[in-house]
Amino acid sequence: MHTKQLFDLTNKIAVVTGGSGLYGKSISLALAESGATVIIASRNVERCKAFAMKLVDAGMKADAFQLDQGEEDSIQEFVRNVESKYAQIDILVNNSVTRDGMADLDMVTKEGWERAQKVNSTGLVLLTQAVIKGMVDRKQGNIINIGSIQGVAGPRFPVYGDTGMSSPVNYTYDKWGMVGFTKWIANKYGKFNIRCNCISPGGYGPGVDEMIGRNEFYDNYTKLTPLGRFANDDDMKGPIAFLASDASSYVTGHNLLLDGGWSSW
Repeated sequence: MHTKQLFDLTNKIAVVTGGSGLYGKSISLALAESGATVIIASRNVERCKAFAMKLVDAGMKADAFQLDQGEEDSIQEFVRNVESKYAQIDILVNNSVTRDGMADLDMVTKEGWERAQKVNSTGLVLLTQAVIKGMVDRKQGNIINIGSIQGVAGPRFPVYGDTGMSSPVNYTYDKWGMVGFTKWIANKYGKFNIRCNCISPGGYGPGVDEMIGRNEFYDNYTKLTPLGRFANDDDMKGPIAFLASDASSYVTGHNLLLDGGWSSW
């Protein structure tokens, strides 16, 4: 097969949770540019529809569905609706994350912890469970989990300096679990020709600019990253296109580090 064909996702149906968010836009765009029909999903369906329309207007295939990953009924309805319209889900990108209830350990409350887990852990598992049933029946499927370098190495707290920023204990807990979940899915469902991989990104420049701008954390992070910068909009697209396509047909259970060398020290 020609190399270009290996990356071709024509006729594939790809779901991206949080597909209109910061990383979600790059993920959705990469899949759509590779030929897939991209289903953009989140609680804010109007924002999903607006971004899907931008892709359609640019000549790509996209659609939008509402999904509240913190509610089991919403998850089941979402999968039924997508499969009813498109018959199947070939690719699932678990990208949604909520920061609601996240805090340092001394500030965590039971209620806050459970709010975060409802989406980032329980919801992710229930959505994967619902989607993978069809993949098993067809004996084909591809799942990509979007983790973090916080799921590879412990937080380097001095990088935050005197900004008052921190890395919540919930996030590290969830992202380390995601890597293990990736390997469990890969090992359990490989016999059904279902692959599961994880991408662990480092700091995302547009998100940092939007939320905090240039401060001591920004300067420290770039100094401590071998490539000397945050990730940009295009940096996610290549790894997604690779893992979603037949170009990675013999890759499963892998955690791809997308961190500019941060974890290589």
